[in-house]
Amino acid sequence: MCLVEMEKSPKPIASCAMPASDGMVIKTNTPKIEKSRKGVMEFLLANHPLDCPVCDQGGECDLQDQSMFYGIDKSRFKENKRAVPDKNMGPLIKTQMTRCIHCTRCIRFATEIAGVPELGAIGRGEDMQITTYLEQSVKSELSGNVIDLCPVGALTSKPYVFEARPWELKKTESIDVMDAIGSNIRVDTYGWEVKRILPLINEDINEEWISDKTRYACDGLLNQRLDTPYIKYSGKFEKASWEEVFKIIKSKIENTAKDKIAGFVGDLNNMETGYIFKEFFDRTLGTNNYDSRSSNRFVDINNRENYLFNSKINGIEESDLILIIGANPRFESTILNARIRKSFVNKKTTIISLNDVGDLTYPYKFLDGKIKTICNIFEGNDNISKEILSSKKPLIILGESFFQLIYAKEIFTLIKNFFKINNKITKDWNPINVLSVDASTVGNLDLGILNNDKNIFDSLKNNQFEIIYLLGQDNLNFKKK
Repeated sequence: MCLVEMEKSPKPIASCAMPASDGMVIKTNTPKIEKSRKGVMEFLLANHPLDCPVCDQGGECDLQDQSMFYGIDKSRFKENKRAVPDKNMGPLIKTQMTRCIHCTRCIRFATEIAGVPELGAIGRGEDMQITTYLEQSVKSELSGNVIDLCPVGALTSKPYVFEARPWELKKTESIDVMDAIGSNIRVDTYGWEVKRILPLINEDINEEWISDKTRYACDGLLNQRLDTPYIKYSGKFEKASWEEVFKIIKSKIENTAKDKIAGFVGDLNNMETGYIFKEFFDRTLGTNNYDSRSSNRFVDINNRENYLFNSKINGIEESDLILIIGANPRFESTILNARIRKSFVNKKTTIISLNDVGDLTYPYKFLDGKIKTICNIFEGNDNISKEILSSKKPLIILGESFFQLIYAKEIFTLIKNFFKINNKITKDWNPINVLSVDASTVGNLDLGILNNDKNIFDSLKNNQFEIIYLLGQDNLNFKKK
């Protein structure tokens, strides 16, 4: 459909396959081109079923849009339309392969962007089929993006099947909270119900992709949601009014010593909520028994650079050496991992990981996983030290499990000093990047919701608190009395 007319060329040319050069005279809208595009459309529709009334892609289908301009009401093909058996691509992608027009976008995405070459084509000509090679579900954590890429209704969203039409939905632009990347998304709602999440293009963050976790986590907004408070009477939960509950909470807090009350902020809260929570403890209760971590990992909040991803997500593409310590970007931050793969594919960037963390969708060199190895590298006693120093823009990613180490503070200081002494930290480039896992981690640290005075987690394990206020914090391990 991208045929254009080039001066001195006897035939129309495909604009997507012709490199631009000086002196070209291109015409994009002539009777000859319109006739050619109509011919291509006739071929595309030769086998395409008339499923529009029951197809989930209806209303946002590229083929519909094109046939609006170039479709004709009669076909010269008298042969029967072919039928292709549907494939099972797992619980997320619904297939109707008879609709497929063999554009191979899904194959290119799986192979080039996601780095999981599970889709491919078998057969030739009219017998060609797009399939998973061994009849298995697609295992990529970016697989949902093929739904957006498919220009027809061959690949659609299984959870969203027959739920709504695009023109019935209210579209709201938002930010994803399923990881710390902050992918730009569009939330589509029907009444009060969230029907689907789609990506918005932002070249600095998620480009045009989102992870499957981001895309499908909205299902949880509908089922088993508490919409009224419960109180436990003799081992059973019973419904109560908010007024009754607030009275009980108030009396409990008033009759408990302030140092016996602790609070923990969870991983999905916004900064306004965190600020009010901190004010409540600081001013109303007069205690600093609060934290936003779920374990006693090292964090230095004296300087904001100590807990940020300083090189920015775009910086991954500028880097020529990436060192990963204590992180698995593929599962902790899928979109970031796709950027690292993009950097490797385009520039053959050297990637080194301290541990073997499995398939990251790109080749990387891994070390022995020992703390001594990290110390040797940043004391300058290792071959990798020379690689870091010889690289123009080195980039080091420190995961949250690195900060769980007993010696995290000392090693982190060692890493910072290594880069400072060797003039690798400049105004334009800071190679030290902390990869947070949760959406509200950086916001909570900015607000100072952190207790470095004492080990609040030891007190929690030893049952030294009588009241624990959990504000969306679900990851703490402690035994109730």
